[in-house]
Amino acid sequence: MKNLPEIPLADYHYDLPDERIARFPVEPRDTSKLLIFDNGQIQHEHFYDLSQFLPQNAFLVFNNTKVIPARVFFQKATGATIEIFLLHPEAPSRIINDIMQQTQFCVWSCMIGNKKRWKTGEKLSIECEVQGTKCSVEAELIDNERNWVQFSWSGGLYFVDVIRALGEIPLPPYLGRHADAHDSDTYQTVYSKVEGAVAAPTAGLHFTENVFQQLSDKGIHHDFVTLHVGAGTFQPVKVQNAVEHTMHSEQVVFKKSFIENLLLNIEQVVAVGTTSMRSLESLYWIGVKLLTSSLDQRNDGEHFFIEKLTPYLDYSFEPTPQASLKAILAYMADAQLEELVGETEIMIFPGYRFKICKGLITNYHQPGSTLMLLVAAFLGPQWRSVYQAALANDYRFLSYGDSSLLWRVD
Repeated sequence: MKNLPEIPLADYHYDLPDERIARFPVEPRDTSKLLIFDNGQIQHEHFYDLSQFLPQNAFLVFNNTKVIPARVFFQKATGATIEIFLLHPEAPSRIINDIMQQTQFCVWSCMIGNKKRWKTGEKLSIECEVQGTKCSVEAELIDNERNWVQFSWSGGLYFVDVIRALGEIPLPPYLGRHADAHDSDTYQTVYSKVEGAVAAPTAGLHFTENVFQQLSDKGIHHDFVTLHVGAGTFQPVKVQNAVEHTMHSEQVVFKKSFIENLLLNIEQVVAVGTTSMRSLESLYWIGVKLLTSSLDQRNDGEHFFIEKLTPYLDYSFEPTPQASLKAILAYMADAQLEELVGETEIMIFPGYRFKICKGLITNYHQPGSTLMLLVAAFLGPQWRSVYQAALANDYRFLSYGDSSLLWRVD
């Protein structure tokens, strides 16, 4: 392990007035404000003009995860309401895409509201209609310590359809409200595809078909990864030295065709959102582990894990991004894999040396959060100038807030 610097959390706080938190999105999506930071210079634009401020060789990487209605409510015969918030699948597979296609039962680790009213082994049930089919759904707390809940249902339906019928879109806690009918649309990106996230990759919320058309007209290429955003993204950092924070892990999927496309466009990669950035930087470290024979592999197939401090270990050498990606493609060819599935808990904080991402499109993040640390690592001390400029110019903050296009400070 390299000698890690202490990262005093207090250095990454700023004053965020409550009235600057955007409780609802702007309409249309692409009319949000856009702050551009490039080589120390700041300018203020609108998101619908994004293509004008990207070079023609820019390669945008989007996260195409789709938010599931992960908040489910069951009622006991006594009238007590039990709230179950899905966090991560545990059985019969830990791979989210597999779980969504289950037709009889599945087990999830959850957050449970009013848990003291729910005994281990006690079954709760609810009747619903899924795509015209009547369905009976049961929830059983099977592991009180780990908050594991087993769901079972009738009708041979896919779990993804069951949860759509039962659940509620989980908005970030700092919005201070439950989801309404509009959030089912506005809290999804227009390109969301692969269901499994419990929070939206919010940098992508500003994109519209019109913005995509302008990017295409300019010849700007893009592609997609899938990182299923977890509730841990909202977990506050409670330690004074941020390096000691217990980082959450999130499941990520890379298609072989994406890695090939990334390799062809490696010179000017722009991550759309912090989740895309975490995915891309994690991908580099998978290649490093392959090349240094230090790849950790779990026992459930081709499922790789990038630990929180993977980038800060001592390696015999650190390959170029191209060499790393080529090593991954060679591995996938040997294993006859069309996609790579794994989890990452990578933590990016000041001192991290970015390997793939040159630009970042992102919203404005909570003071002292892991996402704030990531932005500070990307911009260096000038992150404060960006946030001060956003506050001084009435930008809206957090998930439903305004946007920025940031270029890396090396």
